Amino acid sequence: MATSSTPAGQSDLHRSPLHERHAALGAKTAPFGGWEMPLEYAGGIVAEHKAVRAAAGIFDVSHLGKVVVRGPGAAAYVNATLTNDLERIGPGQAQYTLCCDDATGGVVDDLIVYLVSDQELLLVPNAANTAEVVRRLAAAAPDGVEVLDQHHDHAVLAVQGPAADAVLVDAGMPTGHDYMSFTHTRISVGDEDVGVVVCRTGYTGERGYELLAPAGAAVALWDLLLAAGEDHAMVPCGLGARDTLRTEMGYPLHGQDIGPDVTPVQGRIGWAVGWRKPAFWGREVLLAEKERGPERVLRGIRAVGRGIPRPGMAVRDAEGREAGTVTSGTFSPSLRAGVGLALLAASVAEGDEVSVDVRGRAEAFSVQRPPFVDAAPR
Repeated sequence: MATSSTPAGQSDLHRSPLHERHAALGAKTAPFGGWEMPLEYAGGIVAEHKAVRAAAGIFDVSHLGKVVVRGPGAAAYVNATLTNDLERIGPGQAQYTLCCDDATGGVVDDLIVYLVSDQELLLVPNAANTAEVVRRLAAAAPDGVEVLDQHHDHAVLAVQGPAADAVLVDAGMPTGHDYMSFTHTRISVGDEDVGVVVCRTGYTGERGYELLAPAGAAVALWDLLLAAGEDHAMVPCGLGARDTLRTEMGYPLHGQDIGPDVTPVQGRIGWAVGWRKPAFWGREVLLAEKERGPERVLRGIRAVGRGIPRPGMAVRDAEGREAGTVTSGTFSPSLRAGVGLALLAASVAEGDEVSVDVRGRAEAFSVQRPPFVDAAPR
């Protein structure tokens, strides 16, 4: 059986409020963003991946940050700092956006913003970047606007897959709201009714939901969803399957595909930038790069043969010249082929063939636009 015991050197890692539930299920854990989180369960990553594509999987993603920004003008303040345009959405909706460095345009973090009202927002950044996002927002906040790090106050569970709606219905949860929107419900925890935010979001390419609940309600919510999923072939899934699922979709991972040294223009996520907004961090440098064109671009690659790309592997173009580096790579359980993302010279185009140095062998890959598998209807 896989172990959930803390590996040597991990004693300082944060743990999810569901850690004991993962231990009981035989989870193998690994450090991620300063947290000890499930990597896979006894069935393994491939089985978990296939369950999400065919039925449903439940993920504990409580390591994700939770930041509340509130006060008079809170939404206007966030809109003047993060890249996407909050005026495109209204209360009860969510938006993918970026926190960029004002001087370089590099991506400090990519995150989801939940717009509660013009005076309250919930930000969900990546675990490792939460403190930095909080620091930057708090340092520039106008009088009356609070930036509160509530990283450990809430748990986040994700139910993803074609059967996600059925699972939530059987759990008595609201479903059917629009993609990138959220609603509220309540569950019983002991003698109390506890509020849960049900969001139509996810990181797998499948239809699904992410649920935010107080940390003290995490176990009750997990047990409720697991019981509801028994008739729908839902399985617990770890971060290993989450990674293979997002790579098949071409979704970038901060710290690998995008980061402080990669701009939204280079990372091909300019769609998350409100280019016509008068202000956001990094605006001037990003507009200039967009105008002249980037020197490198994040693109998808798929193996022609049996090669499996891994981060850090060198890429060469058809002429044998250095062309870039693999940033994410894996074996796709859906396609049974190697797929990945790579930062490539702007001269490399979709449809080109490149070679990747896979353990000293030059393996052929085609340059493709993700997703590598069909996305589920939203």
